Amino acid sequence: MLAHGMVHTYELSVPIFIPIWLAEFDVISLGPVEIAVTSATLGVLVTVGYGLFGLGALPGGILVDRVGSRRLITACLVGMAASFLLLGIAPGLVAVTLAMVVWGVAASVYHPAGLALLSKGVEERGTGFAYHGMAGNLGIGLGPLVTTLMLLFLEWRTVAAILAVPALAAALYAVRASFDETAAVETAADGGDVDAGDSKASSGVDSLAEFVSESRLLFTGSFALVFLVVMMSGLYYRGVLTFMPELLDDLPGFAPVVVGSLLPSGLADLLGDLATREVSPANYVYSGLLMIGVVGQYVGGKLTDRIPVERGIALSFGLLGVLALLFLPVANLGFGPFLVFGAVLGIALFVVQPFYQATVAEYTPAGTRGLSYGFTYLGVFGIGALGGAVAGTVLTYANPPTLFAVLAAFGFVAAGAGVVLSRR
Repeated sequence: MLAHGMVHTYELSVPIFIPIWLAEFDVISLGPVEIAVTSATLGVLVTVGYGLFGLGALPGGILVDRVGSRRLITACLVGMAASFLLLGIAPGLVAVTLAMVVWGVAASVYHPAGLALLSKGVEERGTGFAYHGMAGNLGIGLGPLVTTLMLLFLEWRTVAAILAVPALAAALYAVRASFDETAAVETAADGGDVDAGDSKASSGVDSLAEFVSESRLLFTGSFALVFLVVMMSGLYYRGVLTFMPELLDDLPGFAPVVVGSLLPSGLADLLGDLATREVSPANYVYSGLLMIGVVGQYVGGKLTDRIPVERGIALSFGLLGVLALLFLPVANLGFGPFLVFGAVLGIALFVVQPFYQATVAEYTPAGTRGLSYGFTYLGVFGIGALGGAVAGTVLTYANPPTLFAVLAAFGFVAAGAGVVLSRR
């Protein structure tokens, strides 16, 4: 839970920096070549790190089946701290990109390691995924909120360096923690039942040929549809969140506000220069939307223990498709109506996660659970990272209504896959 919170603290703090980078940097200098800084170029820049976050999940999944979760989670925390220290000294967007690369590689191993640990170490999987997801959402919400508050007083590089400290502290705890990684898995040697379809109860894959055969075994079954679901989830998630603060800034009721205008005149005078700074309501709404996802994680986790996960996928992703179509009409009604809508979107955005996490556990063997979650988060955060580039490109060359039509399509495709799984 602690590591999960850290991963998402860093992941969702980055969009808070994007408007600052757009204002501070005009070009990206690559020797004799200079590239203009736009939403599209920043979308690609961020996608590099987010893409590695997903692409590294597959080798991370293979490793967790071999070396266990503890080592990988500890390495993840140390690497993420190093990346934000690097971000804190970045002189330009090339160094920012390098920092994002380090973060993406380090963070990529977490989800296969953490979810393999939960699926094999916790008997009540749905509840375990719920609490794990809630911790992630605390990081998702608090990371942008704390980042936004620190930016009122500090320069963005200083804020990035300070954010590295919690991961270092979490890494120290991870080294000392003690737990049984396979407490909920009974093997044939114990005289119990092996997980359904368990082709390798405890050893993972040992060679390229074994990796290919186990992967083929996964994708010849219904896991292929599960993989489609997680890809659509990642594209929707990254597409809707990467540019949300920037999108909201342009809508009624979200214009930046001077701090002094919110305070009594006497107090404003005491604050001096601080009172002249602007705060963006969009950043706080964005943080609140992510924070309320805790409710979605809890509800989704509990529902996975009570209804068929396939039905849950169909219903929850169908709702996300509808919400994408309603986003701009409701946002244009003003600040108040959007707060209510944002709460519903925040819950819906995260209620899907326990459903697909539990579905992976239902459709895969315990011995290659790390490999299975590696493929899962290759889809969610690797292929899904393209959602940021898609969003930036659509906003640069088309318009916000087009973006939300694309996002709705992602939701409806995943819902359709859930319907097919349910009928099977």
